[in-house]
Amino acid sequence: MQNKQPQRTCMGCNQKKDKKDLIRIVKNKENVINVDKTGKMQGRGAYICNDVNCLEKVIKNKRLEKVLETKISQEIYENVRGVILGK
Repeated sequence: MQNKQPQRTCMGCNQKKDKKDLIRIVKNKENVINVDKTGKMQGRGAYICNDVNCLEKVIKNKRLEKVLETKISQEIYENVRGVILGK
């Protein structure tokens, strides 16, 4: 019997997908934002598709800032873009 994969919603396209197919961005107690490649980091997580178009929507709408309730630096977005583009 197959275990159900946990589903998460992408902030860009609002589609539900398997958690393993999304990139997790996490804010810890110290308000430090990280791209969580393992999916195991402590803190509040937000998910985005592995797609530059979704990232552009998130940046334009400041969706990540709303979800994580903090200012997001350009550097964080560039880190996410790097993960999406496989750099």
